[in-house]
Amino acid sequence: MMVEKQEVNHLQSKELTALITAIANALADRISLHELNLLAVIFTQLGDTLATIATHRDILEPKKE
Repeated sequence: MMVEKQEVNHLQSKELTALITAIANALADRISLHELNLLAVIFTQLGDTLATIATHRDILEPKKE
């Protein structure tokens, strides 16, 4: 299942969360518990790191008044 960037940008919040849930369920059905745990911690760290980068950029960008 390949999702185009334009398609994701036009999703509503509920559609986006449903897509993420569907991907998670599809992965969970195909991998071992060990692999599932590993992916969970990898994606958690990825999400945390992306949030840190986004927050840092937001702080550093000049504010428009």
